[in-house]
Amino acid sequence: MSDAPTRAFIDFSDVWLAYNEALLAQGQFAVEAIDLKVQQGEFIAIVGPSGCGKSTFMKLATGLKRPSRGRIEIDGAPVTGPLKISGMAFQAPSLLPWRTTLDNVLLPLEIVEPHRSQFRSKKAEYAERARGLLRQVGLGGYEDKFPWQLSGGMQQRASICRALIHEPKMLLLDEPFGALDAFTREELWCTLRDLWEVQRFNVILVTHDLRESVFLADTVYVMSKSPGRFVVRREIDLPRPRELDITYTPEFTGIVHELRGHIGAMRKEGVGVPQ
Repeated sequence: MSDAPTRAFIDFSDVWLAYNEALLAQGQFAVEAIDLKVQQGEFIAIVGPSGCGKSTFMKLATGLKRPSRGRIEIDGAPVTGPLKISGMAFQAPSLLPWRTTLDNVLLPLEIVEPHRSQFRSKKAEYAERARGLLRQVGLGGYEDKFPWQLSGGMQQRASICRALIHEPKMLLLDEPFGALDAFTREELWCTLRDLWEVQRFNVILVTHDLRESVFLADTVYVMSKSPGRFVVRREIDLPRPRELDITYTPEFTGIVHELRGHIGAMRKEGVGVPQ
């Protein structure tokens, strides 16, 4: 067996980003010195104070922004533009109100190649794939409902299905459960956990909810205040699959308090904390 290290699926090497040339000239960066290696199938979460650059990091990871300095490779290839191998879901489900749940989920296949050119001939196959995803997240029977007929949690489940319909290798989630009540949020943690356990796509989750990050992730990264950089890397060595009962254990709450302490120290001191 070879002892050669496996290639990281996500590889950020000394990445810096200034939002325009004027800011770059002034040395004002949104994120700085980002070094990150994520293995195939790994679930990571990013937490930190508001405005620290978490969403900027997501734009870099999807290819929506190019770094001012440094290098990004995903799945072995340099990131030079928007990635087709990723799916995204945000805090607002943003389902199209005139489309049914099924048609909302199918939308990426209608607009993204190579699926777009095959959509008409493969529509029945794609629709069955969408129905299967909807059943997996508890929305079987809701395929013909419109967004206004669904609860907020149901809309977010449909949004996650839409992000996964083209079978991406990487799922990026930007505060996807932040607008939901606590009970619905925990239900969706379990929905996401189950989808990931089966498919093992890479996940980058940006969240303010420390309990959410510890419950779901393999590794949690804490970002400093702007300019954002990773100042803490915490592996979550809790056994999988995780049930909600684990959130009441001393081991779980100890990790949450540890992460909260790091963020609290940054707020108090106004600086990053050392690793």
